[in-house]
Amino acid sequence: AAALLLVAAALVYGAIGYADALSDAEDLARRADTLIAEGHGGGDLGGDRLKQLLMVQDPAFQEHEGVDLTTAGAGLTTITQSLAKRTAFDNFKPGIGKIRQTGYAIGLEQRLTKDQIMALWLNTLEMGTGPDGWMKGFYSASEAVYGQPPAELSDRQFLSLVAVLIAPSRYNLLRED
Repeated sequence: AAALLLVAAALVYGAIGYADALSDAEDLARRADTLIAEGHGGGDLGGDRLKQLLMVQDPAFQEHEGVDLTTAGAGLTTITQSLAKRTAFDNFKPGIGKIRQTGYAIGLEQRLTKDQIMALWLNTLEMGTGPDGWMKGFYSASEAVYGQPPAELSDRQFLSLVAVLIAPSRYNLLRED
């Protein structure tokens, strides 16, 4: 009985995340559309760079519906779950929070396009320490560190931005590490 109660509570908590995502989706879609119009979407990274980024972070991004337990990528957290962590929580705590995060991610996938999810994710990424302190956003970090958008970076510079995503508080784009 206790196990059934625990499973039921987890399902309810996940459903709350799903409902919250549906509620937030309109505002998030508007925000994403603005980013895309400003040239800050995945398709604006240049060349095959979106493909490179996806191979490292979430190889099945285009196919899954927010959750992917089969593809390695950067662990078992998808891009959509990563976005959910940054948009649905003031202070995400692993463990039980993963249930709500997963429900939220599934809800985002129901209401937003993959392009919108990608633009929001790129905009909310933790990118480590830059010239003026802590950086958020892939495009912002590219401008702050290299003085140009990702599409104009050398391959090495672009891959440095991708690499720092692994541990932004440990790696530093201003040093060779």
